[in-house]
Amino acid sequence: MGKIKSKLIDWKNRLKDRHMLSIIVVLFSIIAIMGIYIYKKQTEYRQASENSYNMAFYELVDYVQNVEVYLAKSLISNSPESGAESLSNVWREANLALGYLTQLPINSHELEKTSKFLNQVSDYSYSLYTKNIKDEELTDEDLNNLKDLHQYSVELENTLNQLSADINGGRISWGELTDKGTVAFAQQVSNISQDSFSNLEQTFHEYSGLIYDGAFSEHITRKEKVGLTGDNINEETAKNIALEFIGNNNIKEINSYGKSEGDITVYNFGITFNDESVATISISEKGGHIVYMDRNREVEAEIISQEEADKKAKEYLEQKGFKNMKETYYLKQSGIVTINYASMQNDVIMYPDLIKVKVALDNGEILGIEATGYLNSHTERKLEEPKVTKEQAKKSLNKNLNIESEALAVIPTEWKTEVLCWEFEGNVEGLDFIVYVNAETGREEDILIITNTPEGTLTH
Repeated sequence: MGKIKSKLIDWKNRLKDRHMLSIIVVLFSIIAIMGIYIYKKQTEYRQASENSYNMAFYELVDYVQNVEVYLAKSLISNSPESGAESLSNVWREANLALGYLTQLPINSHELEKTSKFLNQVSDYSYSLYTKNIKDEELTDEDLNNLKDLHQYSVELENTLNQLSADINGGRISWGELTDKGTVAFAQQVSNISQDSFSNLEQTFHEYSGLIYDGAFSEHITRKEKVGLTGDNINEETAKNIALEFIGNNNIKEINSYGKSEGDITVYNFGITFNDESVATISISEKGGHIVYMDRNREVEAEIISQEEADKKAKEYLEQKGFKNMKETYYLKQSGIVTINYASMQNDVIMYPDLIKVKVALDNGEILGIEATGYLNSHTERKLEEPKVTKEQAKKSLNKNLNIESEALAVIPTEWKTEVLCWEFEGNVEGLDFIVYVNAETGREEDILIITNTPEGTLTH
């Protein structure tokens, strides 16, 4: 009897141990699952925060760049109306930049300096804007202050670009900045960014005392396409025009992709060349004009010069019936240069009549053409004699500008009209620019800032 009782007690104890073990296992499992879940949620939250900070930072960089461009335009303008527009844009872009800056962890004093600058440039540009709208001329002190602000904005833009490189390289974490501020900044960013911010702070103390398309590339969209002449054609005729345009000897196969109705109704074709490279080409239903052609092939070496590419593109345009074209702006990417051409009429540049040509820099072969602007706008204009002479227009310019070239040009306006202007190209304070003065009223119509880079000539 005693043995049986002993066995029962032993069996009961074992059940307790097993039950306790199960409970412990379950508890540890729950804790582990909760830990994994919490860690995952924290990781997701950190990633979401990092993404939010990155988005805000890149918007900040864009708006600071806009501030720099509009400050440059305000330096060049000599018209109260045009100056007021530039300064109001500075005020607006600086405020937008501040909005995104407030979304960043700005415990580090480096970004606090940026906040201070944006506040000051916003307030100061608005005060000068109010002077301009009252037709008050800016004083030499005002212009010198704007010059200082512009110089600082250039350095700020460069510094933020360096910080952007550190962010992209994983050397800086916004989460670390939030927790540790300046210490984390000093430990994480590259020496380039640290030096940039150090120079930036010193400068501020001194102060506080395509595919790119080029200028006028947003073509006027007309209800009547004045360059789109001729009768409607069918798909077979369009196919023959495409074959003739490219050259039958070069083509292995051509396939129809049907008709598309956009701003210009076109027949679309896909082409395979003898070397197996491919291209697309679009022919207008009305008149059978070339609207677009783009060929894809590898360009492994840049052998010909920009001047040779321009010469080949002009010869190509002449052969295709586009006469009297003048090169304007260009962009070079991956061994291919895209050049913008505007038509000429009696030595007057017709900027609405734009055509883009792609040239391979290994052998000068034409890889693409886009003629939408030309087909929308090209016609023989009735050009009136300018009521404002070149000398009178020149006198209206800012006296500090160094003018290097002058010409007459027709430019499109935001009201879908065209205006004859005197075009003055030059430089001031290291900035290249073009100013357009209305040849009828003497009003300053537009200012473009030119950026010359190894990749091309760009305008803002």
